[in-house]
Parts: sequence; structure tokens; C-alpha cells
Amino acid sequence: MKQTSTAQKISFIIAIFSYLAAIGCVVGVYYYESKLGGDHPVVASFGSAIVFFIGVGIVLHVIGRVNLPDLSMKFSKEQQDKTDD
Repeated sequence: MKQTSTAQKISFIIAIFSYLAAIGCVVGVYYYESKLGGDHPVVASFGSAIVFFIGVGIVLHVIGRVNLPDLSMKFSKEQQDKTDD
């Protein structure tokens, strides 16, 4: 089983919230479209928010689920003592 870091777990949770926000914006589009019409700026801004939240969700979902290597810099005592000539 792969180990995920705390930051990856937080990224995945935020991705889920982002997907839920996109669903909420879809509901907002349908509600305000029937009240205000399809050409109203409120409907357009909800539509652009859908694209934004889905994009954020996809990026954070990938970050949260990818198998990242350990990228920390580990030096041995011998490497630390070397100087550039």
C-alpha cells in the first residue's frame, strides 16, 4: 500500500470540496437561468465558476492520489565535507 503525505490527503479533501462546489454552481445556474434568463451576468459567472472548480478539483485530485517519491535532500557526511574546487 502506498503512503501519502499529509499535504496529499489535504489536497484530496479540498478536491472533493471543489467538486461539491461545482455541483452547487450547476444548481445555481439552473435556478438563476429560470429566474433571470440565460444572458444574465450572474448565470455566466456561475458557469465560469463551474469550470474553475472542476479544474481545481482535477488538479488537486491528481496531486492527492499520485505516488510521489521522497524528494527530500539527504546527504552523507562525506558529501557535506566536499568543497567546490
